[in-house]
Amino acid sequence: MLAVSALIFVATEILPGDVASAVLGQGATPETLAVFRHELGLDRPAYIRYFEWLFNALQGDLGVALTNKRDIVATITPKFDNTMFLAGYAALIAVPLAVGMGIVAAINEGKWIDRAANIVSLAAISFPEFFIAYVLILFFAVRWHLFPVLSTVFPDMTLGHKLYVVALPAVTLTMLVTAHMLRMTRSSVLSIMSQPYIEMAFLKGLKRSRVVFVHALPNAAAPIITVIALNLAYLIVGVVVIETVFVYPGVGQFMVDGVTKRDLPVVQACGLVFAGAFVILNTIADVLAILVNPRLRKAR
Repeated sequence: MLAVSALIFVATEILPGDVASAVLGQGATPETLAVFRHELGLDRPAYIRYFEWLFNALQGDLGVALTNKRDIVATITPKFDNTMFLAGYAALIAVPLAVGMGIVAAINEGKWIDRAANIVSLAAISFPEFFIAYVLILFFAVRWHLFPVLSTVFPDMTLGHKLYVVALPAVTLTMLVTAHMLRMTRSSVLSIMSQPYIEMAFLKGLKRSRVVFVHALPNAAAPIITVIALNLAYLIVGVVVIETVFVYPGVGQFMVDGVTKRDLPVVQACGLVFAGAFVILNTIADVLAILVNPRLRKAR
């Protein structure tokens, strides 16, 4: 996370222009820009501004937005809640769907349902997320009028209305992550199916479905858990494009606005939120992989 904060600071610093020129516009005089930069503290050396921000961040103070002077923690909290709602919505659909379809494909290896699952997952992986989002908007919002074009949510919305408004971005994210989890589930189960104890189970006359669920799946759980955690992290970290397309008021949209306005404290705060979510979910995946696989708990 320290490396992420430094990289974001450097990347934002090398962008042309700064928050003063973004706020005041092209018509601002050099004298006005100099005064505004002095008020914002932008005339100080970059390394001093970074270490001052880092010292405050370690104490839980992410500063204030340079554009409107609002406290970043207070501003980003509801946006983070919105991002988590969207990610959780998509995860509740994607994880059971992907694992279930992966198991079904493994049980029916080589059959039409397995080939269909592979074709659909490969197609979903091949298309970029913004393309899928715009196709869904074109058909389900513009032509068929089934869902709103913009996924704008408000605090006083009911849960049912919120689920309806956020349906299209949730489906977009579901299509993106389901394919990866499906393919990993299928390949993990099939790799275990070649083990000697699986062959022994078949020789005993057990059905393929029972062999997969009882003998193969528990031993294939570790890589499946890892890929699920990585995709859950993507649901949180990779929502930037989706939130921008659907104008969803989450951390991703907040970060894009911060980059547009060169508001460095906002960009750094959003970057830390995304990095923290990614690190935490990967750590949870490692712990769960050890818990479900006894071989990983023993020293070699």
